[in-house]
Formats: sequence, C-alpha cells, structure tokens
Amino acid sequence: MNRLTARWASGIRAGTVFSAAGVWPLLAFLAAGATGRTREELTEALGLPADRAATAGRELLGVLGEVDGLESALGLWTERTVELRKEWAAQLPVGAHGVLTGEPEADRRALDAWAARRTGGAIERMPAALRPDMALVLASALVLRTDWEVPFEGHFGGWLGRYGSAGLVREVPDIDGVSVARAGPGAVTRVVVRGDTGVDVHLLLGTERMAPGEVLAAGTDMLAGTLDTVPGSRLPEGAAGPGLSVHKRRTHTAEPPSLTLFTVEFILRAEHDLLASRGLFGLTTAARDTPGPLPFPGVSPAPLVLRSARQAMTATFGAEGFKAAVVTTLSAIYRGRSAEEPPYETVRAVAVFERPFGLLAVHRETSLVLAAGWVTDPKPFPEDEDAYVPDTSGD
Repeated sequence: MNRLTARWASGIRAGTVFSAAGVWPLLAFLAAGATGRTREELTEALGLPADRAATAGRELLGVLGEVDGLESALGLWTERTVELRKEWAAQLPVGAHGVLTGEPEADRRALDAWAARRTGGAIERMPAALRPDMALVLASALVLRTDWEVPFEGHFGGWLGRYGSAGLVREVPDIDGVSVARAGPGAVTRVVVRGDTGVDVHLLLGTERMAPGEVLAAGTDMLAGTLDTVPGSRLPEGAAGPGLSVHKRRTHTAEPPSLTLFTVEFILRAEHDLLASRGLFGLTTAARDTPGPLPFPGVSPAPLVLRSARQAMTATFGAEGFKAAVVTTLSAIYRGRSAEEPPYETVRAVAVFERPFGLLAVHRETSLVLAAGWVTDPKPFPEDEDAYVPDTSGD
C-alpha cells in the first residue's frame, strides 16, 4: 500500500491529499474477480499476486479496523439484475451489499447518505457519476482522527516570506523528533508529530529544487528504513537540513535537548479521477469498453466494464490534532453502453515549515501510510488577531 502512495506522489504538482488505504482494498477485491490482462495490471498496481488479493484486502480492512481513531467501511451496490459470483461475494464484509434502483436521483441520495454517515459529514457526496445504466458501485470510506500528544499554540505565522497565515508553534523535549535524510534529488527534513492514538503525522520539507513527488517518496523511504536518516541528536550545529537549524544555548536550569516546530494550520481538499491515471492503478484494461474477454468474470457473469473510479478526501491539521476523511468509488456499467467523461548546556533544534511541504499520516505500529499530502495554501490568520482561536476540528 505504501508503494502505491509513492507511485501516486510521483505525479503531483500542487496542493492535494490522497489515501492509498481507500483505494487499495477496492483494487484487491477487483483483482480477485479479474482475468487476463486486467488481472495482470491489477497485480502490478497491488504489488502482490491476484490470487492473494481478496485475502490481503480483508486483512487490510481488519488492520484498519484495529487502528485507534480510524473508522473504515466498505460498501457494494448492484443493479437487481446483476448476479454476483458467490465465491467473490462471500469475501466482502457482512452487510456490505446494497441495491441500485436505476433511478440516478434516488441512488444518489442513498449513496450520498452512506458517504456522509460513514465520514461523520466530512464527505457529503459520494464521488461517483451515477447514471441509469450503472450496474455496480464498489466504495470504501475512512475517517481518521488523532489528538496531538503535545498540542500547538497559535501565532501569527509566515508563509513564503510573508506573514498572515494561521501559524502553529510548540516545543517538545525530543530532539530526535526531527531527522534529516539525503536522497538523490536533495535533502529532506522530517518532523514526526505524535498522535495519542498511535497515528503520527510526518511533516516533510525538502530542498527547494525538489518536486513534491520526490519529497514524499523520500518520506516513504525514510519510513521503510531504505534511506539513511540522521536523527536530531546526531545532527551538526548550524544549518542541518531544509528549514532546520541546530544550536547550543546557555540555560539557568537543567533542560533536556528540545525541538521547536513552527508550521501552519491547513485544510486540504481534493477529488481525484483515478482513471486519469489508470495505468498507475492497474485499471487500463478494466476500463476499456472494447470487444474481447470480460475483465471481471469472477465478480459476475454479467458483462461489466469499469466506467468511473474516483476519490474525494479532506484533511485538517490544527492546534489540537489531525483529522482526515476519504471516500473512494469504483463504478461499472454493462459492456457496450455509452461512455461518460469523467549553567547548563543544552541543544535546541528549530524547524520552520513556512513553504510548501509534504505530510504522511502513519500508523506507528505497522508503518502503514494512511494518508499523504502536499501543503501549498495554509489557513489565513484572522484579521482580528485578538479573536484568533486555534482550529480544533481535528477532535
């Protein structure tokens, strides 16, 4: 799943957010019912054999269900005339199967209600282009919430050399909360903001010449341990990494080494058309409405072809915590129907994230990347400075 995150990140150019955890189980269940070239492409996207995909998809849903602060759900809706293969349907969660009426407005209301209910209202509309001939919709929903072990304080923050953003600052007695790695394209500074549910958010600042995908790829390599990483306690004095300086100071009391982080509040919202990058997700043949073998005979004997694959996501980073919500859908129609567009000495490190940077929300125990993003537009500071109240929407 982390591999899919890194592949997605290679193509981003602007502020966005994405969850491979929302896509991967859906691709796994499709792969279990696919044949031929479709099966090969999904195998490549998943990074494991298709005959193990459904089991791995169920296991991933089980792991996600055990993550504190994370709620997940999977849903399937089919037209009444679509007969599912019993072997394939038996692998879905109990109670996941619903019915499409063929009336787009009625189906839209039902699916939107599911998305809103499963995400606590964060995603109000199912990202699926419903139409009268839609035969199958497979969807996942995830909501992630974590409070910081050490909250931030609000301040008048800077961004790209200008002040006016809703800034955040905090100091923690953990200098190894920051680390620096050197990848081929440049250096990356990582600050780990620990959550109280075992989910952490990794903030990643690369050298200015690095592309977003290079920064996020370095972050996943640091997470996997495949990139040499130097912790804060071993960094030299002076400019130690992008946005990072380390210096010694004199104090009147004994103090442990500390890390001060300056960053910004942000809200990221994004919608992705996964078929715009169909090769990345192994969906090229699955969405090809041309004569030939059926792509999903293991799902249903009905001649289904993928017509839509979309994800809607929002993520909020505030003074008290982090919250993300995502809904992903894969929709199929019957093959042949028309297509739709779609005096002591201590050491202090100071990290300043005041230009575009990346983030990874990571389950600490398994190292699974639950969400990844790139921050380009922080939340503005209120005009009335006295009225500033830190954003606690991560609660």
